[in-house]
Amino acid sequence: MTLTRFQRIALGISGVTALGIGAFILSAPHAFYASYGISLGGDASLLSEPRAPAAGLAAFGVLMLAGIVRSAFSPVSVVSALTVFLAFPAGRLLGLVVDGVPSVSVLGAMIIELAIAALCLIAFRDRLWRNASHGSGSRVAAS
Repeated sequence: MTLTRFQRIALGISGVTALGIGAFILSAPHAFYASYGISLGGDASLLSEPRAPAAGLAAFGVLMLAGIVRSAFSPVSVVSALTVFLAFPAGRLLGLVVDGVPSVSVLGAMIIELAIAALCLIAFRDRLWRNASHGSGSRVAAS
C-alpha cells in the first residue's frame, strides 16, 4: 500500500501521539494522571491497571509509525490508527453520557482524539469508501 504525503503525516501524528502517551503512562503514571487532576495513590493493583492499556497504546503507536517506513505495514498502520482514535473518543463520549462531565483536561484530550480521528478519516477516506463500495469490510485498509 503506497501512502500519500498527507497519509504519512496522519499516521505520523497518530503514531507519535499514541506512542508518546503510552510511554508516558508506562514510565510515569502518577505524573501523567496528575496532569488530569487524578491521584493514583500507591496501590500496586491500581497502578497496574493504567499501565496495561498504556503498553497496548504504545504498541499501536509503533505499528502506526511502522507503516510510514515499510509499506508492507501500511494496512495494519491505518487500521491501528483508526481503531485507537475512534475508540478512545467513543469511550470518552460514553463516559460523558453515563458518568457526567469530566475535567477540562479530559475534555481537552477528547477533543484532540476527535481531531486525530477526523484527520485519519479524511486521510484514508478514499480507501475506506472504495473498499466499502466493493462490499469487503475485511479489506478496508488493504488496497
